[in-house]
Amino acid sequence: MGELERRSGVALWRQIADDIRAAIGNGAYDETGKLPTEAALAAQFDVNRHTVRQALAALARDGLVTTVQGRGTSIVPHNRVTYPIGPRTRFSAGLGGQVARATTRLVEAVTEPASEAVAKALHLAPDTPVIRLESVGEADGTSLSRATSWFDADRFAELPAHYARDPSITRALAACGVTDYVRVATEISAAPATSADRADLGLQPGAVVLVTIAVNADPQGRPIQYSRTRFAAERVRLAVHSETDTPSET
Repeated sequence: MGELERRSGVALWRQIADDIRAAIGNGAYDETGKLPTEAALAAQFDVNRHTVRQALAALARDGLVTTVQGRGTSIVPHNRVTYPIGPRTRFSAGLGGQVARATTRLVEAVTEPASEAVAKALHLAPDTPVIRLESVGEADGTSLSRATSWFDADRFAELPAHYARDPSITRALAACGVTDYVRVATEISAAPATSADRADLGLQPGAVVLVTIAVNADPQGRPIQYSRTRFAAERVRLAVHSETDTPSET
C-alpha cells in the first residue's frame, strides 16, 4: 500500500480507504477474506484507530466490507468472472458458462489519423486514416470492460456500420471479409482507475483496472485490430491460455 500524503488536502481516512479498496481489488486479502485488525491498520498507516474506523465505515457504506463486533472486518464476497486471454478468445465466448448473458455495446466510432503507436501496431504509415471504435463489455447488465480498438479505415470502411447493427467484432470483421483472426500479441498491466474508467464502468474512487494491449491478425498474419481494454479488477480475473480455442463470437 502507498504512503499517506499528509499535506495533500485529501483526508487521511479517505486515503486509507482508497488504499484498502485498491488492495482488495488486487486480491491482497483473498486467502483470508479478512482485513488486518484496526490496531494493525493504525500501525501500518501511522494513524489513530478513529481514522481507521472512518476508512472502514466508508468501505462498509460502499458494500466492500462488513464489520462484526469481536470478529473483525471481512471482505464482502463479490463474484469475479475469469476472462481467458488466448489466440482465439472472444468476449462472449470467454465468459461462456459464467454469466447468463454477455454483450458489448457501441459507445463511439470515429475516423482519425493513426498515432505512432497505432500505425506501428497495424503496419501502417503514420497519420493513415484509422477507425477508432469505443465499446463497453457487459455481463448480466454489469459493465466489465471498456475497450478502444483501431482498424485500417481503408480496409474496414464498413465495419462501424456492421458493428452498430450487430455489436460483435467477429461478425463485423466477417462482414468485411475477415472470417477468422488470431491474437498475436498481448500486454497486461494494472493501473488505478481514472475518472473516465469510474464513469464508464461504475467504479468507486480507489478502484483498480486491469489493462490489456493487444494485436489481432488475419490468417495471412496481417494485423487487423489494435486494442486497449480496461477491465474492472474487482469484477474480472485475467487468465492467459496458450492453447488455440475454437473460433467464436465477441
